[in-house]
Amino acid sequence: MTKELYFKRQIELWGIDKQELLSSKKIAIIGSGGLGSSLALALGTSGIGEVDIVDFDKVSAHNIHRQIAFTLNDEFKYKAKVASDLIISKNPFLKSKSFICDFNEFSKLDKKYDLILDATDNFTTRHQIDEYSTCSGIPWIYASVEEFGGQVCFFEHSKFTAFNTETDHKPAGIAAPMVMHIASLQANIALRYLVELPVLRDKLYHLYFDSNGDIVTKKFGI
Repeated sequence: MTKELYFKRQIELWGIDKQELLSSKKIAIIGSGGLGSSLALALGTSGIGEVDIVDFDKVSAHNIHRQIAFTLNDEFKYKAKVASDLIISKNPFLKSKSFICDFNEFSKLDKKYDLILDATDNFTTRHQIDEYSTCSGIPWIYASVEEFGGQVCFFEHSKFTAFNTETDHKPAGIAAPMVMHIASLQANIALRYLVELPVLRDKLYHLYFDSNGDIVTKKFGI
């Protein structure tokens, strides 16, 4: 197996130079639930050189229908370890480590990355990621999903405090395919950034199905 064969379709898309650039990049995915496991699969097989995954949680039965990295055999296993092992098994050119801890503990390791991807489900951790990004100079991509909608934002200069969040919000249910839809947008923005293609920065994408069943995409300045 060669890189040229494994990444054939992407090399046809943007050429060998950008594919080689991608192989020099290192990212961290914070959370390996619905968004995180989808991101792991989308980005772990893209040619990024190193994909680390951070999560202290274990797989529960109610996770499996929307968290595509896991099967029934993975119940009670650590999500980050399962996701990391899976993408390594799919990509012979990948380095990946799982960190079984919360983001606060992970941030103290002072590891260096080109990009951080938020796949969490709480405001506290997102504020921590935002502060870490500001201090380290590492940009991050926020994402969230609820019902038949979701949000994505590439944070570079803006702050997550623009959301003015004070308390965590419990989602009113989640459609499993929408998790993959939002993670796909997040992953595409990440790939474009890592291979130095243009991306829209500091703008919030808000996607949802309206009452007529039409999918709507709006953008807001942050």
